[in-house]
Amino acid sequence: MSKEHPLSPEKVEKVFLSLAAAMLLVFLLALFYSAYAMGMHLPGRDGEINPTMVRETPPFDEPGLKQIEPGRYEAVFLGMAWAFQPREIRIPAGAEVTFITTATDVIHGFHIEGTRVNLMMIPGQIGRATYTFTEPGEHLIICHEYCGAGHHLMYATVIVE
Repeated sequence: MSKEHPLSPEKVEKVFLSLAAAMLLVFLLALFYSAYAMGMHLPGRDGEINPTMVRETPPFDEPGLKQIEPGRYEAVFLGMAWAFQPREIRIPAGAEVTFITTATDVIHGFHIEGTRVNLMMIPGQIGRATYTFTEPGEHLIICHEYCGAGHHLMYATVIVE
């Protein structure tokens, strides 16, 4: 007498589909939790400028760090072929800094290591992110979008004093 195998192809397929559906549900719940309960979101456009007039358009005509009020600063950064302008900013510990960015030529990335600041620098689009630096130290700013042969040379520094 032949016995039917307990794991028929139909049963295996049902188990596989059930596990796949359960995993999708878990991933969707994690996505909604991070988006709504934790308040995480992708940075959006904060405006647009003429990409051929970046260096003549405020605030990008004067890149660098400006104190807005005690403990609050604005840091305007330009991304260009293999450099950030400015190369270095110095801020006091506990300062809240709003980074305002754009690119002059191609798409660049703007990531400050050890923080949640991570923007795309797209010609003609203004990116904005705010972060409070609580402890002294140095934070490297790197370009995380390949932008050409000198990409590995593209960095700047935030020094928290």
